[in-house]
Amino acid sequence: MRIVLAITGASGALYAQRFIDNLDPRTHELHLVLSNYAQSVIAQELPEGLRLPPSATRHNLKSMNAPFASGSNAFDAMVIMPCSMGTLGRIAHGVSEDLLLRTADVMLKERKKLILVPRESPLSLIHVKNFELLLLAGATIIPANPFFYSLPQTIEQVVDTVVARVLDHLGLPQKLITRWQDEVE
Repeated sequence: MRIVLAITGASGALYAQRFIDNLDPRTHELHLVLSNYAQSVIAQELPEGLRLPPSATRHNLKSMNAPFASGSNAFDAMVIMPCSMGTLGRIAHGVSEDLLLRTADVMLKERKKLILVPRESPLSLIHVKNFELLLLAGATIIPANPFFYSLPQTIEQVVDTVVARVLDHLGLPQKLITRWQDEVE
């Protein structure tokens, strides 16, 4: 699978890192685009920086020369994790002023998978209306709302409950979480 991972300036860089950690670089082609403020958040939340496999390709936010900036070469999926509400709103309204936003626009118009992982709370009516527009356009929204029935013991295990859902929606195997099961009688 050819995947574009975009990281915005919303808090939650660990979600992106755990996603990267759980993609097999021998099987999947990973391309990375960071918003203007993403580097600042990564520096604060991941003091050792973002760990990327050698095969991952980083792209300049202001360049439209990436192959996935065109519908003629749309990739299989784009994940925006974490996704700021500003980015989400610009995508919902078709603003394509940089590579991150243009790629999301391409994914929607080409009917490819676009998964947004917002981490904002509380939500305003504007946020909810933007969610609605994106859902109607074909995007998948997976809020960074972890679950606890798996009894996570570390921050990474809590984060993995969300990352596992993203991998599930991409149709990729994951061994991060225990599946919900029928009650034992």
